[in-house]
Amino acid sequence: MTTDLNARPTGTQGMPPARPVRPAGYAVIRVHRATFLLHRRAAVVAAALSVLLAAVCVAYLSVGESFVAPAEVLKVILGQPSSEELVVGTLRLPRMVVGLLVGAAFGVAGALIQTVARNPLASPDIIGISQGASVLAVATVTFGLASYGTLPYVAVSGGVLAATLVYLFAWRGGLHATRFVLIGIGFALALRALTTLFLTKGDYLVAQQAMIWMTGSLNGLGWDQAAPIGWVLLALIPAIAWAARAQRTVSMDDDTATALGVRLNRVRLGLVALGVILASVATGTAGPVEFVALLAPQVTRRLTRTAQIPLFCSALMGALIVVLADLLARRLLSPVELPVGVLTAAVGAPYLIWLIIRSRTGGKS
Repeated sequence: MTTDLNARPTGTQGMPPARPVRPAGYAVIRVHRATFLLHRRAAVVAAALSVLLAAVCVAYLSVGESFVAPAEVLKVILGQPSSEELVVGTLRLPRMVVGLLVGAAFGVAGALIQTVARNPLASPDIIGISQGASVLAVATVTFGLASYGTLPYVAVSGGVLAATLVYLFAWRGGLHATRFVLIGIGFALALRALTTLFLTKGDYLVAQQAMIWMTGSLNGLGWDQAAPIGWVLLALIPAIAWAARAQRTVSMDDDTATALGVRLNRVRLGLVALGVILASVATGTAGPVEFVALLAPQVTRRLTRTAQIPLFCSALMGALIVVLADLLARRLLSPVELPVGVLTAAVGAPYLIWLIIRSRTGGKS
């Protein structure tokens, strides 16, 4: 969270100008003539997550059917000649990069949608967005209307359509958080049933591949899959930077935000649209990796203890969850590889139950 502190109010003549007030827990950062506020704890958490993510990435590239020394891994990453170029650079690195991008996209998408709904249960895989992306992707692939290479683009259309329907049905002169989540859950169940129907009507072999994709898997993914989601994330950096600032206004109560001249409905719609695009592209790339968008923002918020969910920290947490889960999925039952979605669901489902119980007990777990 950053705020320009340079502006000084004009006081009574002869009186010294008022000094800017620095909220507790923030540090002042001065860049040329601009002064900004930086949340100290969020910065520490971001640094710690970056170090932890780097360590997990080295372990990911080192551990497998054959162990590769971390020194050789670093050589491959830095582009230096190495005897392990095939194993690390060709087989493991592209898959890991896809996991990083998918996890980051889910992390930011979950943070944005939970912020707008003001509900920790408002995750793309809970309120039907991931299911909307899945049903259109599965339908087009099962009936031969699209290839796996075009799934990210098809999935975006399905996610946007599902989110639009949820938004329209939940709107009653405003967006009520509980109604939004309940209607989203209803759409998620209906879309999941529709996906199953498409699987039973299509070719058997294609349906089997689609079922594996629906569990959320990084198996067999490489640079061809990393490129589309990478370009989308790169193109959306300005929008994500805007969203990080717009979060603060959405977190206010409606009366305060309206009094400040904020057009809440437009801001909320923009944040939701951005979250839907990110979640849909991630789903189209690796399938609906369950509960990453639910876990990453909530764990991040508890670590940073900020009023809003820091998007950068949430992206790091999402990437960490996916890469670590895929590492465990590759090695737990080796030589059998589990889909990464199985591991994330095994962790996310109990957490979801805990959230529901906690909400029913008034926040007392």
